[in-house]
Amino acid sequence: MKDLNAVYSFENGDFIIKQLENLLKQTIKNKIKKYLHKNSFIDFVNTHVDVFGITIYEDLSQEQINDIKDIIFNTIISHKFLLLDKKSFITIDVTMGCSKSADNKLKIYAEKALHNAKLNFVHFIYFDSAFYKEEEINENLLHTLRLNIENNLVEPYFQPIVDSKSEKICKYEALMRVFDENNNMIMPHVFIQKSKKYRLYNKLMALLIKKTIMYIESYKIHVSINLDFHDILNPKLKELLIKNIKKNDIGKYLTLEILESDKISNYAIVNDFIKEVKKYGVQIAIDDFGTGFSNYEYILNIDVDYIKIDGSLIKKIDQEIYLNLIKSIVLFCKQQNIKVVAEFVSDLKIMRYIRSLGIDYAQGYYISKPKSIDEIIGELNERNS
Repeated sequence: MKDLNAVYSFENGDFIIKQLENLLKQTIKNKIKKYLHKNSFIDFVNTHVDVFGITIYEDLSQEQINDIKDIIFNTIISHKFLLLDKKSFITIDVTMGCSKSADNKLKIYAEKALHNAKLNFVHFIYFDSAFYKEEEINENLLHTLRLNIENNLVEPYFQPIVDSKSEKICKYEALMRVFDENNNMIMPHVFIQKSKKYRLYNKLMALLIKKTIMYIESYKIHVSINLDFHDILNPKLKELLIKNIKKNDIGKYLTLEILESDKISNYAIVNDFIKEVKKYGVQIAIDDFGTGFSNYEYILNIDVDYIKIDGSLIKKIDQEIYLNLIKSIVLFCKQQNIKVVAEFVSDLKIMRYIRSLGIDYAQGYYISKPKSIDEIIGELNERNS
């Protein structure tokens, strides 16, 4: 409506809204009743200027909901809306959010669906009953994340990275794990994005950094930590990291994996950060290379020690197009004296491809799943005994 008001005036905007309201209350309402073959109770309300709520008091199937959505959408976009000059016509677009429930919060969830449809630039989003359960889970997750922060329960789990020829462990990647009240582990795909939404991610990350550095100092193991662009931008996290590297003199045991993505909007900041940590012997890896932005020119202008090829490519290494892409990345890295790590090495067949291409290091479930520090130290003691 902002665009319509700006182009055609607020008066015309109000005139179009009135026409839309009449279209909904009469034409569309009658079409829906005809489709349902019954005199169902249908309620219309103008909730806010150009936002209308339609409530149908029937237990509709998913197919019926989609058909009614099409009735509303097609009727509105094909309708010619008259302007005040009585000569000109325009058409309008419409975005819809829908939910089905006996819950008295039905309207709230329909509004959330509408909001998500607008954010994702789609005409329609439907939230089913599973969404309500997800809301309850989210509340429990928020409690769990706070519990982990308050009680320092966040733990790094360590996944080995091995020399691809000898399969000897060279270092470990620290992966964040949190735990519920019953000590059940919660995996990152469940909580990482939500923790950012709840504004708790930085606190979790700070705990991960502290514990990882504590384990490095205690056991002298080589570890890599993942950082994204927002971690580098965060002054408190950056200060915490550099302070602990200096204080504990563990730079030579640490690799920082920087996520290579199109979300990096200022490579100068990343470059300055790399130069700073390199002073203390820290090595740098570019993570998830081969998808997204993959800026080769950027790699040439920074001091990188490793490139980790994105796991989505490694999983398809037996397909010629992906094999050729991986070959080009490996060739580029060898010419620049950059070591290459393959992620998601899940079986012997992929491992053989890795070796044949001359990829330096491998990581994945074929090698080992991520393990707790106690398991890692136990294995180290066994090998050394």
